[in-house]
Amino acid sequence: MLHYSGGMDIGVCIASHVGDIRYIERAEQLGYSHAWLADSQMIWSDCYAALALAAAATSKIRIGTGVAVTGTRPAAVTAASIGTINALAPGRTFLGVGTGNTAMRMMNRSPQRIAAFEQYLQTLRPLIRGEEGLLADGTPIRHLMPDRGFVNFADPIPLYVSGFGPRSLGLAGRYGDGAVLAMPPAPAVLDHLWRAIEAGTGGAGLDRDAYYTTALTTISVLDPGETLDSPRIRAECGAYAVATLHYAYEQWRQFGKAPPRFVADVWDDYCAVVEATPQDRLHQRIHAGHNCWVLPEEERFVTAELIGTSCIVGTADQIVERLRGFEAAGLDQVMILPAWEPRYEVLERVGADILLRMQ
Repeated sequence: MLHYSGGMDIGVCIASHVGDIRYIERAEQLGYSHAWLADSQMIWSDCYAALALAAAATSKIRIGTGVAVTGTRPAAVTAASIGTINALAPGRTFLGVGTGNTAMRMMNRSPQRIAAFEQYLQTLRPLIRGEEGLLADGTPIRHLMPDRGFVNFADPIPLYVSGFGPRSLGLAGRYGDGAVLAMPPAPAVLDHLWRAIEAGTGGAGLDRDAYYTTALTTISVLDPGETLDSPRIRAECGAYAVATLHYAYEQWRQFGKAPPRFVADVWDDYCAVVEATPQDRLHQRIHAGHNCWVLPEEERFVTAELIGTSCIVGTADQIVERLRGFEAAGLDQVMILPAWEPRYEVLERVGADILLRMQ
């Protein structure tokens, strides 16, 4: 499989912040393979502004969107934006795209529908290769000045498509150079994801060795005798863990999907806390602190079971063994998204105890 470090790649997913490019610089120094800058316009800095600063401050780490939201930017805008970053960081720029699970819902809008997402990808893919694309109405469009330094489409920009269900995973197989996945609970689950990705090719087949897969999670390394609910692990993993609860609530609110079993013990209490917010502000309340910190009234929902289910936590040996299992099943990269305050400590610890052993 295509790896950038020789073994499984470890990347970082970043809450885009134009004032903290040093975090990306340090990730590069430690050997992280990719920096995925998140695109959520109502909570973080603009991801392309942060990427431009990161391009100037780094020279090796691959940088891109993690992931760009298709519902908030037309395909032509996304193509020009990532082409601009590729002009600053030629050959190490990538584009991750998704329908906007959080970015859209924070505006009380649904993520982009599958049909619209496919049309978007059909338009986008040729554009980021410097070719002519077609809008939904058949209008041909292309960048008119790709050879004057405004953008760079000459150096390839890998397209990584985010998918959670079978239809979006099928689009990842049809249009992407790789897929961005939720972290599977076990390596065996990857086989089901691979089948969904390959189904999108319409029987054309897919070279798994050339296709690049990445999963999002966070990682914390236990000290001897430490437990999943220790104050340090809660601080490092709590924001990511409770974000899975936010997502489960959105799935229940929008589609009526039953909450997963691992939140059953806190579900009614959590719903009561969230729904104390006036209905016209509920969409803002659900994602408060999103993947950065835990609100005080939500601390009690960060259980050991929630952390253990949503995050990768264990001794260094246990984590490496688990990641090797995912690597053997076809996962090329894990990107980590630690909580905001301890992010540097997590970056250092995972870099020292895990990253070097995975290369």
